Amino acid sequence: MPEAAISIRHLSKIYEGGKQALDDVSFEVAQGSIFGLLGPNGAGKSTLINILAGMVNKTSGNASIWGFDIDGNPRNARASIGIVPQEIMFDPFFTPKEALELQAGLYGVPKSKRRSMELLRAVRLEDKADAYARTLSGGMKRRLLVAKAMVHSPPVIVLDEPTAGVDIELRQQLWDYVVELNKGGVTVVLTTHYLEEAEELCDEIAIINHGKLIAKKPTGELVNMAREKAVVLTLDKDVPSAPKHEAFEKSERVADRTVEITYNKDRMNAGEVLTAIQDMGLGIVDVTTKEADLEDVFLSLTSGSAE
Repeated sequence: MPEAAISIRHLSKIYEGGKQALDDVSFEVAQGSIFGLLGPNGAGKSTLINILAGMVNKTSGNASIWGFDIDGNPRNARASIGIVPQEIMFDPFFTPKEALELQAGLYGVPKSKRRSMELLRAVRLEDKADAYARTLSGGMKRRLLVAKAMVHSPPVIVLDEPTAGVDIELRQQLWDYVVELNKGGVTVVLTTHYLEEAEELCDEIAIINHGKLIAKKPTGELVNMAREKAVVLTLDKDVPSAPKHEAFEKSERVADRTVEITYNKDRMNAGEVLTAIQDMGLGIVDVTTKEADLEDVFLSLTSGSAE
């Protein structure tokens, strides 16, 4: 069994016309993890996924899936990964059950080992097994795509923007299933624009921008990269304006007795903020801290490395 579920080394892709979609990207995805691959539109995420899926040829570098090199052992590499594409693509004349049976056949899964009804049950589509795919809602089609990606029981599954256009309830159902897959040993790679999902679900996150890998860290460490923190203070009296201090990054009066102070945690801590306020003769009745989230880090990193 390989140490990494996916290993990418110095991967580059230059399309005809000279557009460089990937520029010397290297990282590994740990077995059994939920791994987030984030980046703005056009950052290179889909190109990377399509290279792993065997749909796009790389320009240089190496990639392996479950220990199988995508060039040296392409059949086993593709058998080790299931791709849930961003676009919803279906033959409208197949039922969900027929679609899964056909997909399993394409992967050479013997009829005795096919799990079509089990997969439909897992994605809550058992009652739609014999309905035409064209009658399914967008959320149902998304879940059917997940089932199609799992027909050959791959150890790695990639979900490319799987909840785009799906309502909150269906998103939650989809994530519940993804978490169950992961608990069963499946390594999950996720691209999403919903940063709160990545922060909640992912063990580790890589951020790509302009084809370059600009960060790869455990999710908690990535969130901690945000240097600014804020405290919201309720004071014991009205203040006509926000209190000022040279160490405050920003100070804002949000109500008669409430101020929000943003500070750089490399320069001071929350206790020093409170002391500075008290030194101004202001009493503090209540304190609420506001931690940076993944969105803060993402925007900071991607704007900082923009062309």
